[in-house]
Amino acid sequence: MTGYAKNKDELLKRLARVEGQVRGIARMIEEDRYCIDVLTQVSAVRKAVDAVALELVDDHVRHCIADSSGDERAARTDELMAAVGRLVKA
Repeated sequence: MTGYAKNKDELLKRLARVEGQVRGIARMIEEDRYCIDVLTQVSAVRKAVDAVALELVDDHVRHCIADSSGDERAARTDELMAAVGRLVKA
């Protein structure tokens, strides 16, 4: 079972909202909307995606890492830190 299993529906709802926001940005560009307005919406999408990522990190720590031990815990911690590194670089 994944760490986010209990929050799966909430994560899917958040991602559906993000999907709608991205479609809205595409419409804004099609309609030649003001650049700053488009950038404001892009910023909102990034914030929303970051919130999903943070929730996944939290679930991974509380479930996948906390429920493991020894070499498995070390490997999962290393895996998490690599994923966080990729998130930070993005």
